[in-house]
Amino acid sequence: MNARTERKTIPIQDINEASNCSSAEPYALMVLGDSMLPEFAEGEIIVVEPSGLVKDGSYVVAFVNDEYIFRQIVKHDDGWMLEPLNPVYENIPVADIDVAKGVVIMKKNPGKRSEQKRYI
Repeated sequence: MNARTERKTIPIQDINEASNCSSAEPYALMVLGDSMLPEFAEGEIIVVEPSGLVKDGSYVVAFVNDEYIFRQIVKHDDGWMLEPLNPVYENIPVADIDVAKGVVIMKKNPGKRSEQKRYI
């Protein structure tokens, strides 16, 4: 990659802890990678509600294994899982829904002005 196309990762913990915004205010993130295909493509923008209601099937930003990740939280008989939509990636078992730090409420494709989808 050259300097113009190189992407940098911005830890979202900085957004929540060091921002002038209230921790309860929604924020936007860009989807990186293909773990949430086909529903969420790389480059799409997701809007995250930090105080949103987490329930079975919610798309969430979660903090596990010392990092933030974007997954779907799903209840199984043996507990909760953070599941990618792309079957190439593995499920991550979690103790409970407290790992979820925000619920995705909307996505927008920045290349298509009118293309957006709500999840609430």
